[in-house]
Amino acid sequence: MTIRDLLFGRPLATSMERAEELGTVAGVPIFGLDALSSAAYGPEAALTLLIPLGAAAVAYAIPISASIIVLLIIVYFSYRQTIAAYPSGGGSYTVASENLGVYPGLLAAAALMIDYVLTAAVGISAGVGALVSAAPSLLPHTLSICLGILAIIVIINLRGLRQAGIIFMVPTYAFVLSLLGAIGFGIFKSITSAGHPHPIVAPPPPATHAVQAVSAWLILQAFASGCTAMTGVEAVSNGVRAFRDPTVRTAQRTLTLIIGVLIVMLAGIAYLVRAYHITATDPGQAGYQSVISIIVVAVAGRGAFYYIAIGSVLVVLALSANTAFADFPRLCRAISQNGYLPDGFNVRGRRLVYSQGVYVLAFLTGALLIIFGGVTDRLIPLYAVGAFLAFTLSQSGMVAHWRRVKGAGWRRSMIVNGIGAVATGITALVVVVAKFVHGAWITVLLIPMLIALMVFVHRRLDRAAKLMASDAPLDATALQAPMVIVPIRGWGKAAQNAIRFAVTISKDVEVLHIVDECDPSASTLQQQWPALVEAPAQQNGFPPPKLCTVESPYRLIIAPIIGHILEVARQNPNRQIAVLIPENVKRHWYDYLLQNNRASALTALLLLKGHQRIVVVNVPLDIGV
Repeated sequence: MTIRDLLFGRPLATSMERAEELGTVAGVPIFGLDALSSAAYGPEAALTLLIPLGAAAVAYAIPISASIIVLLIIVYFSYRQTIAAYPSGGGSYTVASENLGVYPGLLAAAALMIDYVLTAAVGISAGVGALVSAAPSLLPHTLSICLGILAIIVIINLRGLRQAGIIFMVPTYAFVLSLLGAIGFGIFKSITSAGHPHPIVAPPPPATHAVQAVSAWLILQAFASGCTAMTGVEAVSNGVRAFRDPTVRTAQRTLTLIIGVLIVMLAGIAYLVRAYHITATDPGQAGYQSVISIIVVAVAGRGAFYYIAIGSVLVVLALSANTAFADFPRLCRAISQNGYLPDGFNVRGRRLVYSQGVYVLAFLTGALLIIFGGVTDRLIPLYAVGAFLAFTLSQSGMVAHWRRVKGAGWRRSMIVNGIGAVATGITALVVVVAKFVHGAWITVLLIPMLIALMVFVHRRLDRAAKLMASDAPLDATALQAPMVIVPIRGWGKAAQNAIRFAVTISKDVEVLHIVDECDPSASTLQQQWPALVEAPAQQNGFPPPKLCTVESPYRLIIAPIIGHILEVARQNPNRQIAVLIPENVKRHWYDYLLQNNRASALTALLLLKGHQRIVVVNVPLDIGV
């Protein structure tokens, strides 16, 4: 077994795709991690903005969470409709494109792509935030830990959908059970103490006096931040095709389980925040503790359960990036199939994963983590804009879908999706306004830039396809052998190999040798040429190749070769020029460092600066080491 097989698994045949399909139990870790893990940072994001209210912040936890839960229920019913209507994968891009038009579809695509990048970055950084909360000494190493976890997630995802689900299953359900256990125990203690539970470890005290008055604007900002708890709920509708038969019912059951658990966790956290008088601490500062950490230590103390719970939070938050890694490549594939992204996004890798999408997402996530130092709170303002814009476009597209196809119960379905479109649209507007100056403007700016990029790609690919298309028969008139130019560094096996091939395809062969004017090898090769080349060629009935020596007073190699070839092409406007480039086969990665790479550079520049009459052929020589 090679190292590659050990890391990424053995290649899977296309016929094994059915074995990679998911059931409900495995589907929750794959498509529900983002939504479930958002319970660990969504409420905290809202409470963080209420820090200036001091102890009064606690009173607003339940109203804000209740508003988010109502919105979550509306979106849940809307996406159940989407799954049924688009069993092949009803992501926001597909729904908006088919029902609202190209540009609304691209708007949804741009919003989703940004959302997935932020999903991965926020998930990883939130997981590391939980770790730092439990072990404050690791705070200076936040970014390094984030990047290390990103590398692990990339490797796991490249192993395939099913193996990723198996790997994520244990930490996912450990997280759900431990958090629900803490919530249940905390509620029990609260009920048995008449609503005034005594914390085992007292929460950090809030500011003694409020430094800011309560305002509708502040509450809206907190609501907008708390809405990050809803990100990821669209993931199941995007990946319906990943589920086993009956596909629609399996996907709907998975969505129901995810949303149901998420609602219980959000409601439970809000209740315990109120009951135990818990306020947020300032992220990134000394003494920081996550809200989940404060709740668990208040309910159960800092014992074994605390470390199991916080450990599961850390792992699940970090692995919640898998939702993005499961959906982002699928989204890019759908966009690529419509010609708005390069074809490479449509190609599956060795484990039936759309690998190019994984690589691009990994690069963008890593860049975002580096820019923001791996601190979750700095990423939150950018986060919910794309998610809610995609929600709105998806639900609006479903309204148009039901009006177009009708069918049984279409009016009821259209009302459900219409309510979802209005609710998420208003929320998207609130999020943009509330978070605009805090970083949401970046997302608002990136979305049209991304749309412009996709339109550019589509136009380029469409233009190239039209120029390449032809149904005319082969033009076999006026065919003749090309002029062949073989640039060589000196005499050796590589040069012999290329010249042998050259004389078999043309009688007009020129060997090009670039030398320094003070280099004695030029005269040496000229003196030896009759014996080395001309005589053997004539003896075997081949016209002998001509030797052309070009001096390079500034010791340049590639530029004189290109200049000479272009000049030959100019002097022979009716001939094809075949450039045969001798190249040693590099068997090891370090050979690229030890040997020069002029052959690759020359090939690239000839393709860039030449034209269709110049044909480049690499003639490899494998010396076996």
